[in-house]
Amino acid sequence: PIATSETFKLPFSLQAKMSRPVQARRLEGVDKNIWVEFVKLAATYSKVNLGQGFPDFPPPDFLKEAFVRALSGENHMLHQYTRAFGHPPLVKILAQFFGKLLGRDLDPMTNVMVTVGAYQALFCCFQAFIEEGDEVIIIEPFFDCYESMTKMAGGTPVFVPLRPKTPKDGKLMSSEDWKLDPAELASKFSERTKAIVLNSPNNPLGKVFSRGELELIADLCVKHDVLCISDEVYEWLVYDGKEHIRIASLPGMWDRTVIIGSAGKTFSATGWKVGWTMGPNRLLQHLRNVHQNSVYHCATIAQEAVAQGFQRELELYGKADSYFIQLPRELQQKRDWLVQSLDAVGMKPIIPEGTYFLVADISKFKSDIPDVPDSDEPYDSRFAKWMVKNKGLAAIPLSAFYSGAHKSIYNHFIRFCFAKEEATLKAANDILQKWKQEKTSP
Repeated sequence: PIATSETFKLPFSLQAKMSRPVQARRLEGVDKNIWVEFVKLAATYSKVNLGQGFPDFPPPDFLKEAFVRALSGENHMLHQYTRAFGHPPLVKILAQFFGKLLGRDLDPMTNVMVTVGAYQALFCCFQAFIEEGDEVIIIEPFFDCYESMTKMAGGTPVFVPLRPKTPKDGKLMSSEDWKLDPAELASKFSERTKAIVLNSPNNPLGKVFSRGELELIADLCVKHDVLCISDEVYEWLVYDGKEHIRIASLPGMWDRTVIIGSAGKTFSATGWKVGWTMGPNRLLQHLRNVHQNSVYHCATIAQEAVAQGFQRELELYGKADSYFIQLPRELQQKRDWLVQSLDAVGMKPIIPEGTYFLVADISKFKSDIPDVPDSDEPYDSRFAKWMVKNKGLAAIPLSAFYSGAHKSIYNHFIRFCFAKEEATLKAANDILQKWKQEKTSP
């Protein structure tokens, strides 16, 4: 006889679909990501992408040559695993280089850890230090992952905004005009505060925190015995003679600060994904624990090339040939060019003191995209989507860098990235000029 489904009954375990919830609670509320949405929009519609923060120009020749030497050289071990917490040549030069800047002797094996980009360095910090009941102070506007990483670790983000003050002389606003209110900041610290996240130079605003502002933060950290997660990936990208001050160098701060850096931003090679953390061993030992149980280590050849890049920069430190002097000089020119381009069409730029980014006020363009009553989506988000679809120019809404309670307040700004080829910036200017003509023609 022919067998049928009635003849052989499948075991119940093979018939039943899984019905129990599978998502861990720590992932609730962190499913939405601005980059997923806007990267897709830019790929679909944009002629010019000034949205994501990466250069469309190459890294310096000396870095590419170092990578090629590592790739094709006789040391075949560069194709294999290296030390989990950082390729020895890289942690040694990082300790030497930044020890000089911080004014202290750094142990490459205990005070430095290499990560898969600064992003993984941040992840290690939140996972290592933050748990249920902890509060983390985040200064707004902020790089969006600070909020989601705090929540994933079980912590509660506590937000304090930089508040803009319009210049009285009619000049364009600068990122320096966005300041912390000392009393407001102090009010956010409590016995539940575990850490504060500092990002200077700040993405998206381009603010470079002054010594006075850093001393205010440092005094509160010491008073309340709070950690500082210091995201300094744009440390070399400061303009107009501004100085990047490392908060770990201030009194009482080395022992409570984890510094985060990025070869991607330092050497214009964001796809290499080489980052690092620096700090006292009492903090980094916990980061190593998270790191060894997640990604193990970063690509060996990329670490080798970055080590050679830092070796070159140590020898040329402070000299005109240093990439750390040449790159900000070039980017400042690009910044100024985009400032003029945006100002000419009525988007009021906020002149950044540092980073890749420039924020512009789009209030004068309200007639292009009217408000939608009762809409939950911030105006700048709808504006940015309309702009990429109808004008082919991609940017990121500033409200994406704010907490839910403040998105509607700061919803008339968008962020542009000016770390681009001249041809890219010219193409953006052409779009803006054509747009202006369309607005003024009868």
